[in-house]
Amino acid sequence: MKTEFLSPGITCEGCAGTIKRLLGAVPGVRDVGVDVAAKRVIVEHEDSAAVGALEAALNDAGYPVYGVGEPGGARVVDPVCGMHIDPASAAGRSEFEGRTYYFCATGCKDRFDREPSRYLGDPRPAPVAAPGATYTCPMDPEIVRDGPGSCPICGMALEPSVAALGDGPSPELRSMTRRLWACAGLSLPLLAVAMLGPAPGRAGAWLQLLLATPVVLWGGWPFFRRGWESLVNRRLNMFTLVAIGTGAAYLYSLVGVLVPGLLPASARMHGGEVPLYFEAAAVITTLVLLGQVLELRARSRTGDAIRRLLGRAPKTARRIGGDGVEVDVPLGVLAVGDLVRVRPGEQVPADGVVESGAGDVDESMLTGEPMPVPKGPGDPVIGGTLNLDGGLVVRASRVGAETMLASIVRMVAEAQRSRAPVQRLADAVSAYFVPAVLAISALTFAAWLSLGPEPRLVHALVNAVAVLIIACPCALGLATPMAIMVGTGRGASAGVLIRSAEALEVLSKVDTLVLDKTGTLTEGRPRVVEVHALPGFDPAEVVRLAAGLEGSSEHPLGAAIVAEARARGLSTGVAEGFRSTPGRGVEGTVEGRSVAVGSRSILGPGAADDPRAAAIRQSGRTVVYVALDGRPAGMLGLADPVKSTAAGALERLRADGLRVVMLTGDARATAEAVARELGITEVVAEVLPGQKGDEVRRLRAEGRVVAMAGDGVNDAPALALADVGIAMGTGADAAIQSADVTLIGGDLRGLDRARRLSAATMRNIRQNLAFAFLYNLIGVPIAAGALYPAFGLLLSPMLAGAAMTFSSVSVILNALRLQRVAL
Repeated sequence: MKTEFLSPGITCEGCAGTIKRLLGAVPGVRDVGVDVAAKRVIVEHEDSAAVGALEAALNDAGYPVYGVGEPGGARVVDPVCGMHIDPASAAGRSEFEGRTYYFCATGCKDRFDREPSRYLGDPRPAPVAAPGATYTCPMDPEIVRDGPGSCPICGMALEPSVAALGDGPSPELRSMTRRLWACAGLSLPLLAVAMLGPAPGRAGAWLQLLLATPVVLWGGWPFFRRGWESLVNRRLNMFTLVAIGTGAAYLYSLVGVLVPGLLPASARMHGGEVPLYFEAAAVITTLVLLGQVLELRARSRTGDAIRRLLGRAPKTARRIGGDGVEVDVPLGVLAVGDLVRVRPGEQVPADGVVESGAGDVDESMLTGEPMPVPKGPGDPVIGGTLNLDGGLVVRASRVGAETMLASIVRMVAEAQRSRAPVQRLADAVSAYFVPAVLAISALTFAAWLSLGPEPRLVHALVNAVAVLIIACPCALGLATPMAIMVGTGRGASAGVLIRSAEALEVLSKVDTLVLDKTGTLTEGRPRVVEVHALPGFDPAEVVRLAAGLEGSSEHPLGAAIVAEARARGLSTGVAEGFRSTPGRGVEGTVEGRSVAVGSRSILGPGAADDPRAAAIRQSGRTVVYVALDGRPAGMLGLADPVKSTAAGALERLRADGLRVVMLTGDARATAEAVARELGITEVVAEVLPGQKGDEVRRLRAEGRVVAMAGDGVNDAPALALADVGIAMGTGADAAIQSADVTLIGGDLRGLDRARRLSAATMRNIRQNLAFAFLYNLIGVPIAAGALYPAFGLLLSPMLAGAAMTFSSVSVILNALRLQRVAL
């Protein structure tokens, strides 16, 4: 028998191979087939007893099953009673934890709603690496692992390369939080005992040992393990310092309790007692745990932008079947070509084209623009956008990982893990930082041991430990990547996709902006703006018959004429004998009349030009001639309208000191007309695609930092040659792939946003680096005892631990301020 499973978790051929190997090992399975595009798994097996085992195997491997049934069916499982049902005829459904559940009866739904965890087990299981998921280090993105763990270079906890919608607390955060609460509960009484002084019979010392041992050895175990790994890998890091510092304090105190006679007189106080530092070792461990918890929580917020984008995708789609029956299906089973209904207030489930209906769509989550966009038949829509009013029927053109939303998530994730040039300084310092701190700690110990007051060994140990604890290489390492992660995420939420950290940095330095005309400054869709009929002809009739002929043409100007006829409410006939001549135009018969539309040559040899044609051309418009029954009948003036937001955007960019250059392959008259309207004084027109690249090279050779914005395939070479290539998100895929920045809505105001974001991010990075450098530059000498000769002040190792915790957390919190930067 055969059973079909539907699982949205299937995203690639790698998933297919994994599933085949996994299910092939289940007893009784004869064959396994996987259709990646349809998210389907069809298993041929011996009996029905294997269905449960197969479903469990898929769920356990990270491929949640939404449908089970006969091949070609779409049945799901009622989580309460286990019955297989058709979603279309389900008695009810409920949303829980981002997933839709269907029920055979209202009683099952009511029981589920009261206590979902009873029927689903733990509703928040520990995150498991999804198939194909990778984990990386925010400080060292070259480290990529298949699952959670710690970075072999810096020791920090790895995090998912791409934030997921259902991400809960990471295993590392849960572990550190559990250790923090337990260690805090032991460290507070330990601190109280230490401050009260030793009890008679050294009972207090043994009590301190009892309280400190689980804190240091269990609570601090992750730090000791990472410190040891840093020595093995020869990559010294923060955990090297923490492990040595707390380990030295604990071992010294342990010797003082168990075998105090081994310690010399220089290690004893004036009364002959051995000072203990159990409380210092325990409190430092607790403070470092606190810092890890705060840091991990703050780091998790850097993925908020991606999670907000992912949260825009609906969980289900209302698919219209071939028989017209509408069924709500999980988004993962939607396929290219499917028709879906989008009702008012619903999100568009996939990228597609409107087949019927009309409505206003809110695209602000992708473009950053608050104004809704009217949509009608033939208009493209983007998955995740919100249909505000009116009903739409959409034919899906891109689903799953191919949608624009999925592409945005991938690009943002890649940008967040890239390195900015400004980080080179921090990297160079970090490479020598920990060895330098170890050397300073050793010198501090030696100086206090030879020159310090009695008890010399005590002072030497305390100050050497304080130096180790206060130093924080993480603050230096996190200064740049945290700002980049938050900044690129903020840009995505404002409709600005930044492909790399380097592009984000260079944007703030751009002084020359080169702009393509068509599709960048203009709408890229010609429209009829003038109609001139010759004496004896009706303008409406000229448009109507020309549109009837152009209805068989695929030329953009022909489409504009057809659109003009529709806008006037004119009914157009069907062309017969249609023929097209390149460079001349189109000819045919419409309603029994001979019609010709095209250049002046379409009028026939020797035809005189109308004086109004020169005026139309002078205004930057294209002239199209219409002849009826062999006689000139009129002219149509077509123009590619300038984008309504272009003038304001360019005015702001010029106010910022940018030099603006228009670079287009269009005719000079047309280009200069658009330039006059937008206040552009430099125009390079009638250039071939290769010449666009030459012009960018020329400007860069002058010492200019050049940004090039375009939307067509012909712009791709110039985009790649510019210091920063900027693509209109409404343009060709080749241009988008060649660009460093994509303005999703195709609006030049996004470029102004990108520059402001770049400036804010670089300012934030400089603040972070300055704080990290100054903190260590001031903190380490104080911990070594620099204030003691003049003021008699020493820094307690516990205060050093608190300061170290504050430094790295403050850098992350400062980076998170970019989430609120105004764009």
